Amino acid sequence: MKITAILTTFNRADFAYAALESILNQKRQADEILVIDDGSTDDTEKRLTPFLQDIRYIRQENLGISAARNTGIKNASNDWIAFLDSDDLWHRKKLLRQVQELEQYPDYRICYTDEEWRKNGKWKNQKKIHQKYSGDIYEKCLPLCIISASSVIIHRSVFEILGKFDESLPACEDYDIWLRISAQLPILYIPERMIVKQSGDWPQLSQQHSLDKYRIIALNNILKNGILSAEQKEATQKILEYKCRIYKLGCIKHNREHDVEWVTGIQNENNLKD
Repeated sequence: MKITAILTTFNRADFAYAALESILNQKRQADEILVIDDGSTDDTEKRLTPFLQDIRYIRQENLGISAARNTGIKNASNDWIAFLDSDDLWHRKKLLRQVQELEQYPDYRICYTDEEWRKNGKWKNQKKIHQKYSGDIYEKCLPLCIISASSVIIHRSVFEILGKFDESLPACEDYDIWLRISAQLPILYIPERMIVKQSGDWPQLSQQHSLDKYRIIALNNILKNGILSAEQKEATQKILEYKCRIYKLGCIKHNREHDVEWVTGIQNENNLKD
């Protein structure tokens, strides 16, 4: 089982340095390490110079996180791929534990782990809605994204069958792809905190306002995809109806008439109640 680790970064030199160290310090080493620099204008490349003999450094114009991850997938030499966002960290046994579990359960093609959250270096508790599950978890993934990309190890064949990250989505691209995957495949979960998700006073996609707009797009897309069972479709329509209603109320409150018109179109297209 050979693994390619893909670190994606944009203008986070200090974070990228620490994240890369967490990859290099793995007890079970990655067989290949790709760093995808999504058009950084800071000194990221200079900071990572000491590691250049151990990694493949690929720089591209700034196209967003989905395009950066997809570039990594295209350039990976191995069948198993593990992602790491530059503001996250891997615990030392992360890859080892996932390899052990996948060898025990060889029918799985994707595995993720629990995570610890830290804001400005301090422990942050997860809420009940962030609880994670193993197996056929599609309906558990509908309310919000419970899978962190930095915790995932996934077989290349999954992307070949179900598609890569959607580059048209500026946010919630992970929510979108895990829906597509969990609708078709069981997902193995390791209930151990194997990554550190960091937040603080720097810009993050997950802190954008109106993320539900992009979740609505993802839900609408998967309903059109034709891959859902009747039961999955019913559950998806129910959560889409709820998210559209809440999002529309917010748009009305803040006088965002264009968005009101847009979400009304989604409701009408799917015969949803207002």
